[in-house]
Amino acid sequence: MTQVRPMRADARRNYERLLKVAAEVFAEHGENASLDDIAKRAGVGSGTLYRHFPNRRALLEAAYTDRMEALAARAGELAEHLPPGEALMEWLNELCAGTIQVRGLKSLLGSAVTDGGSAAVTACGASIKGAAARLVEAAQHEGALRADVEPVDVLRLAHGVVSASELADGQGRHIRRYLSLLMEGLRG
Repeated sequence: MTQVRPMRADARRNYERLLKVAAEVFAEHGENASLDDIAKRAGVGSGTLYRHFPNRRALLEAAYTDRMEALAARAGELAEHLPPGEALMEWLNELCAGTIQVRGLKSLLGSAVTDGGSAAVTACGASIKGAAARLVEAAQHEGALRADVEPVDVLRLAHGVVSASELADGQGRHIRRYLSLLMEGLRG
C-alpha cells in the first residue's frame, strides 16, 4: 500500500496560488495560455509548476476541478436561501458565467456532461451532475420545471447557453436572457 505524504505548507500555498493564477490567465488568454507566464505571475519557477502539474492538460483539469467543485458546493448554498426554481436559475447562471470566464473549460464541461474525458473530468462531472440533480428535483417538486426534464438535459442545454452567449458577445452578457428563455421552455 502506497502512503501519500501530505503537502508541506509552502508547497500547498504554491499549489493554490498556481491554481488561482492559472484560472485568471486561462480566462485572459484561453487554454493555450503560456505556462511560463502562469508560473511567473504566481511567483514560482517553472519547475515548481511542473512538479505540481506535469503538463498543460493537468493544470487545466486542476483549475477545472477547483472551479467545478466550488460550483457544485454553491448549488447547496443557493438551495438553502432561494426558492427551488430561482436556485436552479441562479446556479445555472453561475455555472455558465464560470465556464466563459475560464475559456478552455467549456470543452471540459462538455466532456463532463457526455461522460468523456479523464478521471478528474469524470469526478467533477459527477459532482456537477449531483448538484444539478438536487436542484432539478426540487424545482420539479415545486412545479417550476417539467417532470420529464432530466438533470443531464439541463446541463447540456446550459452548455448550449454558453456557446450561444459566446457567439453573441464573447463576454457572457446574454447568459441570463438565454437562461430565461430556456427555463421558460422547461417550466412545468
